Amino acid sequence: MRLDVVTIFPGYFDALELSLLGKARQRGLIDLRVHDLREHAHDRHRTVDDTPAGGGAGMVMKPEPWGEALDGILADGRAAAGGDADPDPLIIFPSPAGDVFTQSMARELAEESHLVFGCGRYEGIDQRVFDEYAARGRVRLVSIGDYVLNGGEVATIAMIEAIGRLVPGVVGNPESLVEESHEEDGLLEYPSYTKPATWRGREVPPVLLGGNHRAIAEWRREQRVERTRRVRPDLLPRERPARHAADE
Repeated sequence: MRLDVVTIFPGYFDALELSLLGKARQRGLIDLRVHDLREHAHDRHRTVDDTPAGGGAGMVMKPEPWGEALDGILADGRAAAGGDADPDPLIIFPSPAGDVFTQSMARELAEESHLVFGCGRYEGIDQRVFDEYAARGRVRLVSIGDYVLNGGEVATIAMIEAIGRLVPGVVGNPESLVEESHEEDGLLEYPSYTKPATWRGREVPPVLLGGNHRAIAEWRREQRVERTRRVRPDLLPRERPARHAADE
């Protein structure tokens, strides 16, 4: 999978050199390329923002640097794809106006061969950038939650980590992905324990030490349901309302 990121803070993405994703890059499973947007601003101060049209607070990112950066990435992607019928990547802009990022979306995006992330700053990116590339290919606005960040970098890192770990070969034991929160049936993950059996007076649940795999599986399922009911009841399947004689 190829991942391109456009940002004015390339150093943010040094964290992706660590852990599983760093190893995946070394092994060639993930090709991550980080682009400095300011390299596409050609004035003396490498300016990427200007005052908002119509007035108002803050600054808006200019379309010219974005156009040059994205055009270069798209051209390089086409050249690398050779004769492929549909080489254009999906361009993702983190935005509070976008679709909410979920595990289901992460699985969907992990099927893509090439993703481009555009990290906005200030009051956002000139709307014409979204319109231009949506008219030419595929653009998606994605939100990671109902709160405000200073820019798109943190959201992009979160998405890349969630997507990248689903790329085949990145996680050593693929079975470990199945029992995680939000996977399989959408429930949260059960609590985990390890040695020693007693720590500061707190015990590992005896069922986990008994060797009865069926009992362990049942306990874990019960814990997943209970934890989800307590923490995220919105994730539980909605029960059908009881039918009454009048409804028959």
